[in-house]
Amino acid sequence: MSIISEKIKKTHAYPALLMGVVSLLVCSLLLITHQLTAQPIADRQREDLSKLLNQVLPVEAYDNQPLDQRYQEEFEGQSYLFYRARMQQKVSAIIIFTSTSGYSGEISLLVAIKADGSLSGVRVLSHTETPGLGDKIELAKSDWILSFAGLSLTLPDLTGWAVKKDGGEFDAFTGATITPRAVVKGVHKTLQLFQDNRAFFLEQQTDPQASSSPLETQHSEHIIKDALVDLTEYRKQRSYYAEL
Repeated sequence: MSIISEKIKKTHAYPALLMGVVSLLVCSLLLITHQLTAQPIADRQREDLSKLLNQVLPVEAYDNQPLDQRYQEEFEGQSYLFYRARMQQKVSAIIIFTSTSGYSGEISLLVAIKADGSLSGVRVLSHTETPGLGDKIELAKSDWILSFAGLSLTLPDLTGWAVKKDGGEFDAFTGATITPRAVVKGVHKTLQLFQDNRAFFLEQQTDPQASSSPLETQHSEHIIKDALVDLTEYRKQRSYYAEL
């Protein structure tokens, strides 16, 4: 037996055979690890997303599970991911992921709008604005973002939807007017999007064909992960800035 083994080792195919065995073992270990960790990771992602949604929409505002009401729709050439919250089977609010252009780049927002068109809450998910100046849009840095709760397209009126420097009602930051201006513009645009497509968001169309269906579970898993990318990056930025 040992003679046969020595002969195999001396063949040209032996290194390739050995590498194949090692690769098979490594792949098997990776597969087992993935199977053991996939569900806990998915559960943690779902928990994080649920907590995030509850920051902008209190649990008292719905009796369903918004995470099971995921939708993706295109408006004016732009795709939006959103959730429908319900109370007694009627849509009570929508929670939508959107973005706006700030001073240093894109600012990702999470906006919750109640069925009556008023804002339930707004949060900044990620941004690259200047630390110490534009980053006051973060709830961790100031309570400025909380000022949107309860507002609507008519409260204040159109002229009020601007920073005070531009004649509006929103405070700006010293040395960083562009950032709050961008957020105000982004939130107002999202309210306008809701108003323009109110029947769709609230499922009030007379044509059943016009209604959308929740995303299939398999298709929506990667969308949830994409939505959580902003949250992950936001946390990384906060940790980085805290060390400066």
